[in-house]
Amino acid sequence: MTKFDEIYQDIIRKIMTEGIEELNVRTGKKTKALPGVSFSIDLEQDGLPVLTLRKNPLKSPIAETLWFISGSKKPADFVQKFTKMWDPFIESDGTLAAAYGWRWRHAFGRDQLDSLVRLLTEDSSSRHGVVVTWDPREDGYGGIPKKNVPCPYTFTVNIIGGRLHLHNILRSEDMILGGPFDTFGFSLLACILAQKLGVRPVIYTHAISNAHIYENHYDGANEIISRTNNHEKIVLALPENVYDRAEKFDESLVPEILEPLMAQYHPLAPIENLTIAL
Repeated sequence: MTKFDEIYQDIIRKIMTEGIEELNVRTGKKTKALPGVSFSIDLEQDGLPVLTLRKNPLKSPIAETLWFISGSKKPADFVQKFTKMWDPFIESDGTLAAAYGWRWRHAFGRDQLDSLVRLLTEDSSSRHGVVVTWDPREDGYGGIPKKNVPCPYTFTVNIIGGRLHLHNILRSEDMILGGPFDTFGFSLLACILAQKLGVRPVIYTHAISNAHIYENHYDGANEIISRTNNHEKIVLALPENVYDRAEKFDESLVPEILEPLMAQYHPLAPIENLTIAL
């Protein structure tokens, strides 16, 4: 198995065997959960973390990541042309209330992503490369009703030894559907930032405060635990100037990134009935 498959399978096994089962009031479903779950993966040595233990979408997280970089909060601007995954969360005005990229680039009085790139271009040793998604004025605490609030709520970027390290912190993660998706998407973001900054590929760290599996995913989780394969690592080959082209809503980026990955991607069969808990 790939390094990520091994990491992911171990986490699923641990949650299913050691997780605390409780009722989640918001969804009305039980979950098994563990606190403080984290892992790191060397994207240069171990390849891109794409789940191969079951068929997993690749186009959606690619389009989502590029849309985040654009800074838009309207799915129709870009991401909706490639996936409908955000449709249930769209507000009546056609926007996402907590669109990650919009918050990175337009909220809190500064363009955090642009500031990050300029900071690390000028001083690669800086430890101030922090991007925040969570808005304490509005998010959570039973406050303003929204169809979504950020799960990955902040990330930091450091350049250490000429290599970029992105440390992603999540308040909550549905490990069956969200875990593989977010890991792939933010690892892709890390590689795009490394390309923009002219440094080597990266160490990606994924840290989850509440890692859980919903009861309607228990059978799927047990199936994942039982599976094995001999899939080789998946190597990302980015086209040129991805960051700058994403800012300009360049739709051709999606197939340019997707097609070389799909040529390497030979997952095991899908697991049916893995529906999202809303």
